[in-house]
Amino acid sequence: MLELSGLSRRFGGARAVDQVTLTLPPGRITGLIGPNGAGKTTLFNLIAGSLRPSAGRVRFEGRDISRAPPHRRLRLGLGRTFQIPRPFAAMTVLENVLLAAQGQRGERPFANWLAGRAVAAEERRNLARAREIIAFLHLDRLAASPAAALSGGQRKLLELARVLMAEPRLVLLDEPAAGVNPSLLETIIDRIRALHAGGLSFLIVEHNLDLVARLCSQVHVMAAGRLLVSGPPEEVTRDPRVIEAYLGGAA
Repeated sequence: MLELSGLSRRFGGARAVDQVTLTLPPGRITGLIGPNGAGKTTLFNLIAGSLRPSAGRVRFEGRDISRAPPHRRLRLGLGRTFQIPRPFAAMTVLENVLLAAQGQRGERPFANWLAGRAVAAEERRNLARAREIIAFLHLDRLAASPAAALSGGQRKLLELARVLMAEPRLVLLDEPAAGVNPSLLETIIDRIRALHAGGLSFLIVEHNLDLVARLCSQVHVMAAGRLLVSGPPEEVTRDPRVIEAYLGGAA
C-alpha cells in the first residue's frame, strides 16, 4: 500500500531522515516509534506531503506521490491527523466534519445555479455520512457544540472524524494517545480496532508503547534519522538496539 524508497530529508547540514526504505502492506496497523529526535515526525510529514524529500520516493498504491501536495494525497486516499488537533474552534463538531467531504459540487462556480438539485442531494448525503461518523466516534451528543468546547481527547476524535469523512484507505495517526485521559483513550483504541476490522489501514506514530503493543502487528523503530529495526512489537521492544536507542542516548 505504501512504499518508501531511500527517503531522506536534510535541514542544512543535518539529516533528519536518512535513507529510509520500508513497505506497508494493506490491511495492517503499523507502528512507528523511536526516541525524541529520531526523525519520526519528519518522516510522517514526508509521507503526508507537508515536507518534500531531499532524496528518495514515496509511492501510494503504486503511484509516485513524492511531489504531490497534501490535499492531492488526501484525495488519493491517504489521510492524516495531527498530534495537536486544529479544528475550526468557532464551528460546530458537525460543521468541522462536513468541511472534509471531498469533491463537493457546491464548491464549483455556478454549480448551485446550474445543478441545484444535484448539489442539494449531495449535501444531504454528506450530512447523513457526517452524522454517521460522529455517532460511530461517540461524539453525537456534541454534534451541535463548538469545537472549542471539546476536551483534548474529544478533539482527537474530531480529527479522526474529519479524516474519515474524506474516505481514506490509509490513515496516518500522529500520537493519538498524547494528552488523552485513560478512559477516552480506551474509546480511541476501540474505534481504531473497529475501523481496522472494516478494512482501513493505519500507520501510527506514538510514544505510548502500551498502545502500540495493543494495536500494531508490525513496528518500525527509528533512531538518528535511520530505520533501526522492524518486527512484531513483542520482539522489537526486547531488541538490544531498541533498548540502547531509548536508554542509551541515541536521538
